[in-house]
Amino acid sequence: MVPDFEQLFAALPSAHLVLSPDLVMHYANPAYLRAVGVVPEQIIGRPLFDAFPPAPDALDPEGVPYIARSFERARATGRSDALPIERYPVVNPDTGLVEDRWWAIIAIPVLDEDGELAMFLQRVDDLTDYVRERESAQSDADQQEDLLAQLQRLQAELTARTREVEAAREVERRTSRTVEAMPSGFVSLDTEWRFTLLNPAAEALTGHSRDELLGRTIWEVFPDTVGTEYEAAYRTAVETREPQSLTSWYPPPLAGWYDVLCWPTADGVSLYFSDVTDRKRSEAEAQGSAVRLALLAGVNADLAEAVDVPAAVAGLPSTLVPGLADACIVTVVDGNGRPRDVGWAHADPALRPVLDRYVSARAETLPHSPLTRVLETGRPETLSTAELASLLPAGEARRQLDLLGDSRAVKLPLRGRGKVFGALTLLCSASRPLARDWRSTAQDVADRIGLALDNARLANAQATIAESLQRSLLTDPPEPDHAQIVVRYLPAAEAAQVGGDWYDAFMQPGGTTMLVIGDVAGHDTAAAAAMGQLRGLLRGIAAYSDARPVEVLRGLDESMETLMVRTIATAAVARFEQTPEEVEQGVTRLVWANAGHPPPLVISPDGEITVLDDGRADLLLGVDPGAQRRERVLTLERGSSVLLYTDGLIERRDATLDDGLERLVDAVAGLAGAPLDELCDGVLDQMVHGRPDDDVALVAVRLHRQDRPRPADAGPTVVPASLEEDE
Repeated sequence: MVPDFEQLFAALPSAHLVLSPDLVMHYANPAYLRAVGVVPEQIIGRPLFDAFPPAPDALDPEGVPYIARSFERARATGRSDALPIERYPVVNPDTGLVEDRWWAIIAIPVLDEDGELAMFLQRVDDLTDYVRERESAQSDADQQEDLLAQLQRLQAELTARTREVEAAREVERRTSRTVEAMPSGFVSLDTEWRFTLLNPAAEALTGHSRDELLGRTIWEVFPDTVGTEYEAAYRTAVETREPQSLTSWYPPPLAGWYDVLCWPTADGVSLYFSDVTDRKRSEAEAQGSAVRLALLAGVNADLAEAVDVPAAVAGLPSTLVPGLADACIVTVVDGNGRPRDVGWAHADPALRPVLDRYVSARAETLPHSPLTRVLETGRPETLSTAELASLLPAGEARRQLDLLGDSRAVKLPLRGRGKVFGALTLLCSASRPLARDWRSTAQDVADRIGLALDNARLANAQATIAESLQRSLLTDPPEPDHAQIVVRYLPAAEAAQVGGDWYDAFMQPGGTTMLVIGDVAGHDTAAAAAMGQLRGLLRGIAAYSDARPVEVLRGLDESMETLMVRTIATAAVARFEQTPEEVEQGVTRLVWANAGHPPPLVISPDGEITVLDDGRADLLLGVDPGAQRRERVLTLERGSSVLLYTDGLIERRDATLDDGLERLVDAVAGLAGAPLDELCDGVLDQMVHGRPDDDVALVAVRLHRQDRPRPADAGPTVVPASLEEDE
């Protein structure tokens, strides 16, 4: 901290005067002003003997003032010079009358670092009371001793005060050396904003020497300061008498960022400033890196969370402007190999319609534009919009490109695994500064888009193959006379579209119709493979043996053990039997067995819902090949419907299976009177809204009346050729 010399001298009780080497007065502390009865404006800036003409008795025989001789001795020796106590006539400011004052005056030289005289310091000690007391004192010995003691005390005080001045002088020297050695700039301005002091660091930072600045105003030397934050801070410090600080950019020729601390002084204002351009540049680069990392994170999030990757890619331009560019266009190569603009955005709302028209107009020129080279070579290209316009045929696209303004067009390939899926076009205005790692960031964004498109292509191809494989295993059901069968399958929305759920419907050699619903543990290609094995085994056992449901499940369990099919599965098998007598009565027997699967639902002709669950669960398949399961029978009226389903229909992460079953019953009750296709579609819509968390398989049968023709909405009768005669 630089000491405030005005406060230092103001605090001294003795009178002090600061003079130039030629004895021009520059500063007087309050004690001095009171002693001589003047105000600063009357003496500051004037020669000493012009303001205070010496009396005749204050001159030596040669007519030179004794005080002048004292200054000469101090100048010559470099040491303080004290005058004896003398009488000085002084005007009393309270009465206006001249009265004699007795002063002891000391001239103190102040030297610079080279030992040259820089200024004089004059100290004035008022001894009037002492002299008057001495004149009126009695001559007896006691009084003489008392006066001697007082004189000794006065001399001791004068000695102490002289030491104070010497200490202050040493502080001043040290402070001056400190200011000179400071690495940061320091300047002082007077009340007229003229430079009065600056250190070497200030010379280096401002590019001006002391000789160029001292005596000139800051507004003259640095006109760009006018009207800026700098001027506002300086004037605020002077007006409020409170220190001010700021960090701001200063234009050329300084062209940098500066930290400035300014504080008011009695003579004007002092400034402490340092160049923080490197720090600000580092902060800006760090902030830019943070922005670019946030942009990359946003792109990753948009692509990783997207259910529809092409749609997410089309929406990315809005994420990329203005952080990466002023405008952005995403072009994707379609299935026929033609480039097509799928998304674009501009940071300037006024130019968005222009970009819209440009994209629309350039559609016909895309196959012949520089974009083609990027798509063919996989290498980026950069050119100005003027160069790009010159490559376009005259027309709307060129006109709209001109309206977009002078920019750099950077075209980056969207690269996947050995293939270019499109291009990312970035338009950056000529005035936009680009960070050193801008291009690598832009290419990183383009590569992530390309990889996402490639992954989406592979996933779509894999999903199509997997779903086609699974649906090939889930064959169309037969449609026996007067019995309508409907099947549905929905893959899980958030997993690979292949799993272990299956349904089946077929006719046995004896003419009975059998429905099967099953679920293999797991949700992957292994589960799908196991599902295919179990479905084929069960179908073969049932078709060959003509066995009833419980025997079919027992045979499947034993076959799994024999063939070492190591999996766990649930299944429910339902068989519809009918004797000639039952045909006459208009009823059908439902015979079913369950291996740990959710219970079937029966819908009576009048809409009543029955859940075929007695509270006891039989063992799953694949656990114990010797397990005993129950077979149950229920007589159904014609017009009844039976619904078998997998647990994906009723299972929710936030609810129990019982809650799901209750929801299913409510949904079926509301659709009981609808055609069977509408009932199945309505149940799926209400229960899973077309996007199940797990695979859903559904098989339903409706037993139409046999004393009437088969309803048209049940479709044609479809049965195996071997059973057509029986039908």
